[in-house]
Order: sequence, then C-alpha cells, then structure tokens
Amino acid sequence: MALLDVENLAVTLPGPRGPLPILHDVSLTVAEGELVGIAGESGCGKSLTAQTLLGLLPTGAAVTGSARFDGTELIGLDRRGWQRVRGAGIAMVFQDPSAALHPMLTIGRQLTEHMRFHLCLGRKEADRRAVGLLEQVRIPDPERALRAYPHQFSGGMRQRAAIAIALAAEPRLLIADEPTTALDVTVQAGILALLDRLRVETGLAVAFITHDLGVLSALTTRSYVLYAGRVVETGPTGALLTRPRHPYTSALLGARPHGAQASGTLRPIPGGPPAPGEAPVGCAFQDRCAHVADECRVAVPPLSPSGEDRAAACVIRPELEVVA
Repeated sequence: MALLDVENLAVTLPGPRGPLPILHDVSLTVAEGELVGIAGESGCGKSLTAQTLLGLLPTGAAVTGSARFDGTELIGLDRRGWQRVRGAGIAMVFQDPSAALHPMLTIGRQLTEHMRFHLCLGRKEADRRAVGLLEQVRIPDPERALRAYPHQFSGGMRQRAAIAIALAAEPRLLIADEPTTALDVTVQAGILALLDRLRVETGLAVAFITHDLGVLSALTTRSYVLYAGRVVETGPTGALLTRPRHPYTSALLGARPHGAQASGTLRPIPGGPPAPGEAPVGCAFQDRCAHVADECRVAVPPLSPSGEDRAAACVIRPELEVVA
C-alpha cells in the first residue's frame, strides 16, 4: 500500500466572480522511501497540491476527492487531526527559506519547538537532537549554529536549516517545494544529494516539486507532469523525459537550454498556462500545442494508460521527438 494515495483531488478557491476551480481530479501516489517528482510551469497547481496535503488552503477553499496518508484520510481533518499529521507525519520544505524561517527566532528555537511538541522531549534532550540534525544536513559547527539567526546563514545553509527543521519530528513524507530554485548550481547539487542520502539512510519518502526537468531527471524515480491543475502525464522519470507521451512534456523538454544544445535551437512554448476558470473547452493545452486536432477541442482528455506503467492525457497520441 502506498504511503500517500491521492485520488481525484479537486480544489476550488473563492474568487471575485465566484468559485474558481484550481485543481481537477489530481491522482498520485508516493511509496515508502520513494522520491517522486511533480513538475510543470508556474501556475500549474504544483504548490497548491502540496498545500492541500498539509491543510494550508485559504479560508473558503472547497476540497473534494481523497488523500490518504498511511491509511488516514486527510480531506476533512479537524484541527487536532492536522496537528498530528503536520510535522510528525508530513513535513514541508518551502521554496524560499528566508520567508519560511522566523527572522526573530534562533535556528535552535525553531528546531526544538517541533521536537518538544511532537516527540515530548525535554529541553536538553531536544538540544542534543537538534545538534545531531544540523550535523546530518552538514551544517558546520552545529552548536554555534543553534544560537544563530537565519540572517547569519548563506542561502544554502538556510535551506539546509529548513530541511533540518522539517525533519525534526521524524516525518515519514517530506514535500520539497522547489527548494533549490534560488541557489547556485553547486549549492543546488549539495541539497539534492542531501535529500537522496536522507531517503536512503532513513527511509524518508520525498515528493519533490520543481519546474527544472534536469533536477527531476537527477533525483526522482517516478514523475507527474501537471498542466492547468491536471495531471497530463505520469510514469518512470527516465522514460517520461526521454520518450514523452504528451505534447506538453515534449514542449517542456524542447524549451530547456540544455535540450536545445543538441539541435541548436531553443523552442519556447508560446503563450502561458490559462488562468483559473479561463481554460478552453477540451484540452487546456490546445492553444499552445503544435499537434492540436479537432478532437482536442471537444472534451477534456482522460489520463489513459500508455504502457510501461505510464499514462498520458492526450487523445491524438502524436509522434513526439525522442530526447537524447
């Protein structure tokens, strides 16, 4: 049984002209110790999916579908239920550690408060475990780091501290929401290696959200591609990124600078994802798709099996370029 099993998750948020559908029938799974990727452009619903799984949606949000974590249904949890799940069951590393870390509290204070609440540790025992966590994420001089404030760390060290805080209550699933976006390439590689090492050493499951397909290929075993709040393709990461089955995945690969080096031409995707509530009838990608056909404008294509433990939401199944 999957550690996380999401089925037909749909989210509607209040808007100035009425409810706006944001997520549509999102289904995904994450197994124990698995590192799964969730990819797509900004505005495709990646972060909102993560926020839904942690009960962090704004007031007025309506959620349907199912999201079961270790057998517990998350949709409809009350406040006490979320307190048991957040931190000790599911933890999250946010994109910007400068915003996620409290600027007025020391790293030690932010680390130990989770342990003392979820693990019922005393102050001295929590401090000892905090030092061990900072060592685990490779922060130098951890005793001194406990007394430091976030502004005294570099961007990479702040992100490592944020990961340590997320791990403080021994969660079984870590959601990493683009944690390497603002970091240079060397620091980014270190963070990715850290997450993979933690997965191997502790059995931690990781859902890694990114718009960088290079990061996806380097880190994950399975991936989901989202567009306009829907899963449009899923499968083993290597196969998905070398033999895409959906035109959107193929277009993302063609727009990568590294992918353009082989052909000599960068192929940007025209336009942008539709705003919530403004998707056309049929496939939401139709206005940007180089393979659009009449049947694409009739109905939303379902996510259908396409072999090799893969699925794609495309009714025309065009011949797409194989990526080297």
